[in-house]
Amino acid sequence: MTAEPLSNLDRSTLRERALEALRSAITSGQYRPGDHLSEVALAGHLGVSRGTVREALRHLQQEGLVTAGNRNMLRVSTISPKAVRELFRVRAALEGLAVAEIIASAEREKAVATLRTGLSRLSDSDGDFATKLEADLGFHLLLCQLSGNAMLVEAWRYLEGRIRVTIMNYESADTPSMMARTRHAPIVDAIERGDVAVARSVVEQHMAAAAAQYAPEDS
Repeated sequence: MTAEPLSNLDRSTLRERALEALRSAITSGQYRPGDHLSEVALAGHLGVSRGTVREALRHLQQEGLVTAGNRNMLRVSTISPKAVRELFRVRAALEGLAVAEIIASAEREKAVATLRTGLSRLSDSDGDFATKLEADLGFHLLLCQLSGNAMLVEAWRYLEGRIRVTIMNYESADTPSMMARTRHAPIVDAIERGDVAVARSVVEQHMAAAAAQYAPEDS
């Protein structure tokens, strides 16, 4: 893990930064699914107390990124194929609501222009994985933010860590990338046309395709 020691920060900031550092280490792939998370080792590396690390790990358990195994030993969660399929069904519901609310908004044309800018950051060609991942997640978060529904954004944010881990562990060079611009353009096109049923359907198809690629039914 490459996070900088945090010992010079005040206590309240320390708790938040420790949580941020550990979450980043998991979602960036520095820690892989199944890796053991030692309170002693993490506290020593970050320069904080075991209690601070324990609080951060407890929060990450609530987010689903950390799981308690035998003898309550904490490990980075392994996301099963079944959980991946469930995750994308929930995303379909959330982002389906987002597109419906954008279409119903008086700011729909402005939202479409903003989404087109988000699309421009996506690439159909091979490139840096981290850059592609950030562009992909940024587009979907933007979709939720433009809905104007703060609770929807909060729900999506809660799932973001598991979305990141899923993509990092299931995206394959042997299959078409789900992060490509062409995969996302139909969502914006449907919003621009203002047809709620079609827009929802496009989002559902997008999420179903992702689930099928990352976690086929026979897995």
